[in-house]
Amino acid sequence: MDSGLFLRDVKAAGPRSRAVVCRGRRLVAVIAMLSATGLAAGPAVAEGQTAVWVSSWTASPQPPRGIMPASLSNRTIRQTVHLSVGGSKVRVRLSNEFGAKPLLIGAASLAPAGKSSDVAAASLRALTFGGQKSVIIPPGAPAVSDPVELQAAPLSDVAVSLWLPAATDLGTVHATGLQTAYVSGSGDFTASADFPIVDRFESRFFLTGIMVEPAAPAPVVVAFGDSITDGSRSSANANMRWPDVLARRLREAGLAVAVLNQGIAGNRVLSDGAGVSALARFERDVLSQPGVTHVVILIGINDIGFPGTAIEPNGPVRSADEIIAGYKQMIERAHLYGIKVIGSPLTPFKNAFAGMPNQGYFTDEKEAKRRAVNEWIRTSGAFDGVVDFDRVITDPAHEGAIAPAFDSGDHLHPNDAGYQAMGDAIDLKLLH
Repeated sequence: MDSGLFLRDVKAAGPRSRAVVCRGRRLVAVIAMLSATGLAAGPAVAEGQTAVWVSSWTASPQPPRGIMPASLSNRTIRQTVHLSVGGSKVRVRLSNEFGAKPLLIGAASLAPAGKSSDVAAASLRALTFGGQKSVIIPPGAPAVSDPVELQAAPLSDVAVSLWLPAATDLGTVHATGLQTAYVSGSGDFTASADFPIVDRFESRFFLTGIMVEPAAPAPVVVAFGDSITDGSRSSANANMRWPDVLARRLREAGLAVAVLNQGIAGNRVLSDGAGVSALARFERDVLSQPGVTHVVILIGINDIGFPGTAIEPNGPVRSADEIIAGYKQMIERAHLYGIKVIGSPLTPFKNAFAGMPNQGYFTDEKEAKRRAVNEWIRTSGAFDGVVDFDRVITDPAHEGAIAPAFDSGDHLHPNDAGYQAMGDAIDLKLLH
């Protein structure tokens, strides 16, 4: 994949960024030639070779937060996920990373998702783990299912069902799922097309990834960030996060590129809280993903905003230089793996949470810190490219404030239109 992917020709960029843009443009002709010969996507997997697996969807694991059950016993959870790329075989990744006890999955299944919680009976595939119907996942560990034959189309939805036969603490979740997770009455309904719903939640439970075996190796882009990457305050069950928009645009452009959303609402560069810090989870969520070619980093506003609020009244006050040092570490670690790092300036937050319990998230002093961070992102040349989400959604008439048309109402998070604008702002011309 072209080293110029997603680069914007930002006039304010430093010499290195401008050079990267120019190099990317010179490679367009090469990519076009390779595409014409069918080589740009990589060779197909020959018979007898080891399969090439790529993640098509991810959700970063974290400890529980928000409104959700503390535990479940003899219940089935059915969760729907939206794939970015397709394949002929599928496998599921589960996690007990934050669990204090071994996690028993009594049975699991996979199927193309239908309306609500129902699936087509003929499409159900039982999942196994090392050939076994059930699996015990130790505390702190993940588990990957055996492959199942399933024609999974790009941008399609699949439903994963997990039966929890014993009393199970929900210790590993993804809080901001923005997709309905259905909980059954008592019993194993993993093999049932119909699903007796007794509860609904908008969080993820134990499910952290869907992998596919594509016809040819697919490049992978990881969106790495906080709530604005996680899609907070976008419409539930609508896939309107900016990485969702990007995945659709890539598909419409005829490009088979996986887009993985590794955002965690409330996450920070330097401190734990809503999940472990960005620096601590970078290995798990970016570097360990197979086939990653690019990572888009948008994180740091919570490092600035949280201290002095009800969330963290006595939290550590971070300087702009400390946050920048965190970016430098992520860039260096990604470059060791040959991964291109695209940065974005922090988006506007003037008057964020004003009149709400977290009053004080925005102050003039914090805004000055955001501007210092953004100036470095735009001009340092440390990133391989810059996507300026800040300028995309800032109100032209009020510097530092989100445009009213893009404001979800809390003056920090975009609405669906704002996320759409962010996804649309990533320049795909270099891929044509």
